Amino acid sequence: MIKLNPNKITILALHLSTGGVEKYLSSLCKMLEKDYEIEIISTYKIGEKPAFDFSKKVKITYLINEGPCREELKKSIKELNVLNIFKYLFKNIKVLFLKYIRNIRAIKKIDSKYVITTRIFHNTIINNYLINNNYVKIATEHNYPTDKYKQNLINSITNFDYLVVVSRQLEDIYIKENLRNCKCVYIPNVIDSMPITKERKEANSIISIGRLSKEKGYSDLIDVINIIKSVNKNIKLYLIGDGSERENLENKINELKLDKNIKLLGFLDFKKCSEYLSKSKIYVMSSFTESFGLVLIEAMSHKLPCIAFDSASGARELLKDNGVLINNRNKEEMANEIINLLKDSKKYKNYSEKGYEFSKRFLLDNVKDEWINLIKSR
Repeated sequence: MIKLNPNKITILALHLSTGGVEKYLSSLCKMLEKDYEIEIISTYKIGEKPAFDFSKKVKITYLINEGPCREELKKSIKELNVLNIFKYLFKNIKVLFLKYIRNIRAIKKIDSKYVITTRIFHNTIINNYLINNNYVKIATEHNYPTDKYKQNLINSITNFDYLVVVSRQLEDIYIKENLRNCKCVYIPNVIDSMPITKERKEANSIISIGRLSKEKGYSDLIDVINIIKSVNKNIKLYLIGDGSERENLENKINELKLDKNIKLLGFLDFKKCSEYLSKSKIYVMSSFTESFGLVLIEAMSHKLPCIAFDSASGARELLKDNGVLINNRNKEEMANEIINLLKDSKKYKNYSEKGYEFSKRFLLDNVKDEWINLIKSR
């Protein structure tokens, strides 16, 4: 039997590249590293170094020195490139096989008393292979669930001690479910520090950050910008992120002749994102669903008023008293609210200051004790 280290935490990650979960892990390590020895086991190594900061105290082990190549395979199929189809298909099968085998091997060797996961994939392997009751197993969850996703998550944590969720709505959803001996706990996502705010330089600029996928609703946001342009031809949207919808969004931008108004900036590192938040006037979230929306907190910490469609539960939770919520995904109404905020300095200042004060609740130092207390309770 493996002797467990009571002062050690192992965190299982899919990768440490750009993403909300990966930012979450960076902040989590900062909260715990003074009190515990931390090891991260990352399935894939994507890029030369992690996208977010991890101190030298955190040991990072990569199981596979590359990631899957799904986009390359899709492109090859679209282009009917038979040679590349077989090449990338074989590579994906190989990576998928190694993903399971190497995770199982690594998990069987864990000597930490505390194990934290971020994906259903890792939950399932822990559930099946880490059955020693001396481990304290903590699953974390960030996604707003479909019924199928919710059931898959519940099935994957039958032998876990805790399910930590990042929003009140997720807590409401899972606390009603039969989690057996697994206790659902709400601990919010965090920002590491309050940025040094600067005077806004671009009077008509708004910003949105996220994966370019359908659930983020960026096609609707392009329509909103098109409406605003009829009143304010100098309106500018910085859209940070990349993903499967990029080509469709580019085509729509060109069709509406908005190429001078909307800039698709692709993935940017955290420092660059902060620079764009600092110089923008308003943050807009167009998501259909969002469990928490940490980016809203980050935007508020930069003193940006935030506007979102109320279809995103995370936006409803965070902006109820601290921003502007648009009912029924009404694009005309969102456009008018943005126009009014850019014109009305008193209203702008009110949302800016309320959001800034609200964001302080989510500072790393203000949430850290909740994690420490959870771990020390076992």
